[in-house]
Amino acid sequence: MRELPRDLATHLAQDETTTAKCWRLIRKDGVTLGFTDHDRPLVIAGTDCTPTFGLDGGEVPSRLGQQVETGEVLGVLDNAAIAEADILQGRYDGARVETWLVNWSEPSQCLMLRVDTIGEIVREDGVFRAELRSPQQALNITRGRMFQGLCDANVGDERCGVDIDNAAYRGEAVVVGVIDDFQLRVSGLAGFDENWFAFGVAQWTDGERHGLRDPIMTHRRDADGDTLGFSSRVGEWCALGDALIVTVGCDQRFTTCRAKFANTANFRGFPHIPGSDYVLRHPRSGYAMDGRPVVP
Repeated sequence: MRELPRDLATHLAQDETTTAKCWRLIRKDGVTLGFTDHDRPLVIAGTDCTPTFGLDGGEVPSRLGQQVETGEVLGVLDNAAIAEADILQGRYDGARVETWLVNWSEPSQCLMLRVDTIGEIVREDGVFRAELRSPQQALNITRGRMFQGLCDANVGDERCGVDIDNAAYRGEAVVVGVIDDFQLRVSGLAGFDENWFAFGVAQWTDGERHGLRDPIMTHRRDADGDTLGFSSRVGEWCALGDALIVTVGCDQRFTTCRAKFANTANFRGFPHIPGSDYVLRHPRSGYAMDGRPVVP
């Protein structure tokens, strides 16, 4: 059961109260914004909460058990607070939202009501609607390991062990052309093999996408240079000369781990598990079905 601070409980016990709602929004990049439904600015937990272009919260139904509680906040898009471009670029995806009850006549009398994360964001007619998901959402995330042929580690993490800070596994590139929203022409990667950065990550060091990380799907090369293909839209916010750091990619296959990284000792998959196509295959002359590994 939530325990009210004594001074706030005393205030709420009065016949007339002066309460308001405040929201602290903390993005994954560390940017913190504050909003309130009061008509004057309030300071909560060291964050200035402004009534201008703030958020309007909807009802949040309480559910029994481990069901995910979902709510909604909406607000007007404005460059001074929440820019539409930042929403489109995903800067608010997964952001933490704290909901506070505060006595606006004495802001030190406050209580955090709930903590949510931002889920789906919908834009319409200059207004955004952000879905709020309760902490029970974490129960929907797969935990532990799965028996599968592919590696379940991310290249460069502690379980993988590959040092992606090694110069052989990272490069600095500059945008020299925007082909479309998903493909960029870059320079600076001529010293690496084609497809070296496929399934890798691009971290932007300047431009509109500064500080963001985008998954790379393809890395092709032709007479005009290198082309990076991304899984999400990036071209709309890229300009010629924007710089990025790209790190090596891995398709999580055993053969790639062996040939590209010489890291089979740390492979976190089960490459010798036969796939469904192998299990259902009819025996034929020449097929090796004598218990030997199915991975060469």
